[in-house]
Amino acid sequence: MKKLALLRYIFLFVQVCFLAQISNAQTRHWSEDGNSYFIAEKNSILKFSLPENSPSTFVPSEWLQTPDNSTLTIRDFSFSEDGKKVLIYTNTKRVWRLDTQGDYWVLDLETKKLQQAGKGLPESSLRFAKLSPDVTRIAYVSEFNLYVENLATGEITQLTHDGNRKLINGTFDWAYEEEFACRDGFQWSPDGEKISFWQIDANQIRDFYMINNIDSVYSQIIPVEYPKVGQSPSPAKIGVIDLNDKGITWLNIPGDPQQHYLPRMEWNNPDLLLVQQLNRKQNHSKIYAVDVPNNLAKVIFEEQDEAWIDVLSNWENVYALTYRHELKWINDGKEFLWFSEKDGWRHLYRIGLDGKSTEITTGDYDVINLLHFDEKGNRIYFHASPENATQKYLYSTSIDGKGEAELLSPSDLKGTHNYEISPSGMYAFHQFQNHFTRPSSEWISLPNHQPLDPSRSIEKNLSANQRESQLEFFKVKTADGAEMDGWMVKPNDFDPSKKYPVVFYVYTEPWGANVKDTYGVGRNRLYEGDMAEDGYIYVSIDNRGTPAPKGRAWRKSIYRKIGRLNISDQAEAAKQILEWDFVDPDRVAVWGWSGGGSATLNLLFQFPEIYKTGISIAAVANQLTYDNIYQERYMGLPQENLEDFIAGSPITHAKNLQGNLLYIHGTTDDNVHYANADMLVNELIKHGKLFQFMPYPNRSHSISEGEGTNMHLRKLYTDYLKKHCPPGAK
Repeated sequence: MKKLALLRYIFLFVQVCFLAQISNAQTRHWSEDGNSYFIAEKNSILKFSLPENSPSTFVPSEWLQTPDNSTLTIRDFSFSEDGKKVLIYTNTKRVWRLDTQGDYWVLDLETKKLQQAGKGLPESSLRFAKLSPDVTRIAYVSEFNLYVENLATGEITQLTHDGNRKLINGTFDWAYEEEFACRDGFQWSPDGEKISFWQIDANQIRDFYMINNIDSVYSQIIPVEYPKVGQSPSPAKIGVIDLNDKGITWLNIPGDPQQHYLPRMEWNNPDLLLVQQLNRKQNHSKIYAVDVPNNLAKVIFEEQDEAWIDVLSNWENVYALTYRHELKWINDGKEFLWFSEKDGWRHLYRIGLDGKSTEITTGDYDVINLLHFDEKGNRIYFHASPENATQKYLYSTSIDGKGEAELLSPSDLKGTHNYEISPSGMYAFHQFQNHFTRPSSEWISLPNHQPLDPSRSIEKNLSANQRESQLEFFKVKTADGAEMDGWMVKPNDFDPSKKYPVVFYVYTEPWGANVKDTYGVGRNRLYEGDMAEDGYIYVSIDNRGTPAPKGRAWRKSIYRKIGRLNISDQAEAAKQILEWDFVDPDRVAVWGWSGGGSATLNLLFQFPEIYKTGISIAAVANQLTYDNIYQERYMGLPQENLEDFIAGSPITHAKNLQGNLLYIHGTTDDNVHYANADMLVNELIKHGKLFQFMPYPNRSHSISEGEGTNMHLRKLYTDYLKKHCPPGAK
């Protein structure tokens, strides 16, 4: 029986991974009219025409043969503004999280000519290549400098000459990329006569040294420019290059660059740039309209928050390869769309260049993200879930701010809906799932939300995609009235008269929520086998401060309280769960990764009477070791409230360890540095605490590199859990 359960689990796990890979690989690129879309299939590009959704080969593989008779493998592609050329991205390399460095080729769809951009520059060194609006040139970054190339002659002109690892042109340092999703650091002006770009000066930022001890008999040092919490930001400035004389104008934006961030930039017209400036505490945002010819900057919109202002949301797909926060212009460029929480909920506003703002969406709900706007039709489409924070639906309202939000998703399909809407607004790719329905999809028409092919609709095939699920959702209230969502998977053959061990899965910080009505949500990917079959209760709870669509007060209540409010919320919920008759209070385990690893340590140390076993992976043991953008956003400045950082750090409470701890960290983790492990291990030794420690050499934050790593980690995790929190009923 257990063997069958294991095989079923492996099958489902592989299936979910496969679906994720397919979703990632098949990025849709829409035609300008929105009546067709394009998808890369390894060495070719397919075109799908709507409403039939019929495929045809648009770029065959033979068009992508290089002079050495190899065929390009497409990682991504884009079209020129006139639709006559395709820019192919290939031969990529990873930079921090994503493979944003590689080679670019330009295919002329009329002549079938294929030419490589940046010929003569180092292989796989180009970043963020973009064709000019008139399609005569291409610009890109290579080794921290900007270049422009004439497509007709192949002449390459270097536009900046001072770039290096510490002075970064046209892209960003680790912190800007990780915390603001800033990767692509330059833009063509609308007339193609200028290029604006960021320059990040990391010369004053100390390097953190990671050590590679396994690829040589002598250790190798890997430096990362990494601004720790409490350090001033890397000064950022924005330059505009005039391509006629190659001169650079540095924008005159007021304020000390060591006390501000510049996370967003967007052209409005050839003479006007909009730049967002955020103070170091990230609670005061200003949008400057910069008159480029006269180099004059004027504030047109600003807002403040007692906690922080989100530049981006975890509801956005910020880890997509091509993610860029673009302003959505309306009213002939006189206004743009903007999110704000200033009325207590995340709502959409129209912001004018004259500073006037109009709220478009209103009510006691959060707009999760904007999907599409149709200015002529006076409609916008967005995701929201006013009634259930674990779910997501499609809504629509008028763009003039005078309408009421209208639910468009089928009301009988309870769960999580995702939509990708065509530029015309006529069609959408609709995906639906919940905890007992596999991700299923259909093409629909809008605004009537009707399937293009009724025989292949989600509702027509719903029963075939549904699976029996033992997961159930529940709610827990804190003593002060906060209601937290949770899910629970009970053991197979559950007997309420018996007692079972409980395993809590936690994250708890402002960048992630666990309790979502999605398929596979209650599975533990690190457990070898089937937890329900083996006799565990598996539980997860979203505390206050997690990014659930429950309003500003819910999300920002954790300000300056990471390591305290989230931990007390989790512990209070656990105490209530331990009162359930079928829970064994002597077999209680908790585990998490990254912020969840930190929470695991804090729960184990601060509430040893509750949590008997903990498995912590890649944890921030000391909040003073993490980067300034993330930690200062949610905790303030340590120069002003150091006591909050200390009180919320697991290392402060390590002396209280009573239970069983398995502590895991990759030695070349560029995100949460391995120094956290050394500091915590040293503190535990100081207090005579016994625990198990597993460093993974040369592994990053994901602990995914190296042969056999995943299987080793799963076996280590499972064996430890079974030994110290034995499964089964009593």
